[in-house]
Amino acid sequence: MKRIATALIVLALLASPLFAIDIKLAHVVNEQDSFHLAATQFKERVEKYTNGQVKVTLYPNAVLGDERTLLERMKMGIVDAGIITAGPIINFLPRFGAMDLPFLFRDPEHAYKVLDGPLGQSLFDEMESQGWKGLAWAERGFRNLTNSKKPVRSPADLKGLKIRLMQNPVYVDSFKALGANAVPMAWTEALTALQQKTIDGQENPLNVIVSFKLYESQKYMSITRHAYAPAPIIMSLKTWNKLNATQQAAVVRAAKEAAQFERDFNNSSEAKWMQELKDKGMVIDTPNLQPFLDAVKPVYDSYSAKFGKDFIDAILATK
Repeated sequence: MKRIATALIVLALLASPLFAIDIKLAHVVNEQDSFHLAATQFKERVEKYTNGQVKVTLYPNAVLGDERTLLERMKMGIVDAGIITAGPIINFLPRFGAMDLPFLFRDPEHAYKVLDGPLGQSLFDEMESQGWKGLAWAERGFRNLTNSKKPVRSPADLKGLKIRLMQNPVYVDSFKALGANAVPMAWTEALTALQQKTIDGQENPLNVIVSFKLYESQKYMSITRHAYAPAPIIMSLKTWNKLNATQQAAVVRAAKEAAQFERDFNNSSEAKWMQELKDKGMVIDTPNLQPFLDAVKPVYDSYSAKFGKDFIDAILATK
């Protein structure tokens, strides 16, 4: 009887928060960014839905590495989870690059229908071959162009401007087609380059431009919405496989709710962010996009075979 009682006590202890699994979740932006909002929501919900059996520790500000490094470390199980801009994933899974094609998504609703449906799930399924588990689609959002030199109202205005881009060939080719001097580099390096004026501009959603105070180095912004950047919440498969089925379900639920919370926050904050940037002195233009659309048509032609024309057409056809 004593042995049975002892065994029951041990089992109870193992099930208690004292023996919690601690998930290290990393991202590369600061605590004012909506990525961190999503991360915080994920942490709170995971711990609630697992009754404290799974804990989440957050590592913002690229303290565990830039996004490509985080992806590689998740493969190895050194980092447990991350919120990653989808752009760098193309270096491991080429079909992810389809989502980076310029002007692919019409509006947020179009993007959400694609990502939350079978097409988005098919991309998550591919992730497992790399040692990652896709949990939910958060977002970086629709990207806009800023620079320190002049207003950009047409592709001709981009000629000669050094524009920082993600380390992603689709972005590089898109901005080359638009006439810019494309400069791919990690975000951590870009912040220094912007301050030192070794590059002229960058492109990011409004939430990034606000949270990183880019108005201090960037005078001009063009509302181009040239790309929608999803940001999957990803877990290392090594960590995922340590969780039991109940914990896995709780983690997925928490990720989906955190992603939706961030989407709602971004969409409801856009007008406020725009006004804040105007108040900080940014000159904001909303150009006619047709010349930009015409300029990037060759990018679709060059990538349709690599990404799959049927896949691209299915995204465009989603209503």
